[in-house]
Amino acid sequence: MCLCLAVTIGLRDTNMIGHAYGLAVTTVMLVTTFLMSLVIIIVWQKWVMMSLAFLVFFGSIELLYISACFIKIPEGGWIPLVLSMIFMGITFVWNYGTLKKHEFDMENKVSMKSILASGPSLGMVRVPGIGLIYTDLVTGVPAVFGHFATNLPAFHQVLVFVCIKSIHVPYVREAERFLMNRVGPKEFHIYHCIVRYGYKDFQQDNYDFENRLVSKILEFVEMEGSEMTLMPSPNNNALDIHVVRDSLVREESMEIMKAKESGVAYILGRPHAKAKSSSSLMKKFAIDIMFSFLSRNCRDSDDVLNVPYTSLLEVGMVYYV
Repeated sequence: MCLCLAVTIGLRDTNMIGHAYGLAVTTVMLVTTFLMSLVIIIVWQKWVMMSLAFLVFFGSIELLYISACFIKIPEGGWIPLVLSMIFMGITFVWNYGTLKKHEFDMENKVSMKSILASGPSLGMVRVPGIGLIYTDLVTGVPAVFGHFATNLPAFHQVLVFVCIKSIHVPYVREAERFLMNRVGPKEFHIYHCIVRYGYKDFQQDNYDFENRLVSKILEFVEMEGSEMTLMPSPNNNALDIHVVRDSLVREESMEIMKAKESGVAYILGRPHAKAKSSSSLMKKFAIDIMFSFLSRNCRDSDDVLNVPYTSLLEVGMVYYV
């Protein structure tokens, strides 16, 4: 990168190019050592002293190299420093904006009971099919769903809030990949699913994602039904209670299968972050200009998730952070 920049601006001094390249390499080595020490603690879950010993041993060697390169900054070593400051600023703004969006979601969770309670006044209806609503929240209903339900008061017969999470293990076993939970009473037919991947897992597996997800929901319903306790009445015995329980599980499973036959829709949020009017000029520049530019030019979430476009619904919403 430094070599290309030097050629672009017309530098002819090979010593300047060499100094810039040397400082860039040693800086990358030092940063890699710091990151590797974090991997030893977080990913490998080793002792802190082992990580500290690794950092001190290799970091001291690389500090000797980088200190020798500092004296060459006037001769061309400033180029990687300027580039690193630019990239660090971009990374900081992206992380800051993403963190603010997540805080907005956490602070503006929607109560499903309030949405369904206001259904008659909004004319809200349930339509056939399964709606997969992608969210970054591990628990709760995201604000984008409340925005969707109030502006288009109709959602699917079965709703599943899907949260994709990467965890600090190489691979996740298929039996442990899906974590299911229920949102609201059973008659709502709303579920929350956390799909976990390791950092070496191949995530673009939507070729069979719908069938696998539906089968996990059915397993969850059956497992929940086996743990269901019904209060017996004087005229009911244990066999009658067992029959009633199986009937409820079978009825819910049939509704899920009917919804699957009607089709599956993928609902993705398109949040646009904007700084509040009371924010400082620095924050407005970071959110309204830099973060907005990065969001428009980054890879879309539907490309990352490999969502089929024929079944995709996008919901736009402004986040005031």
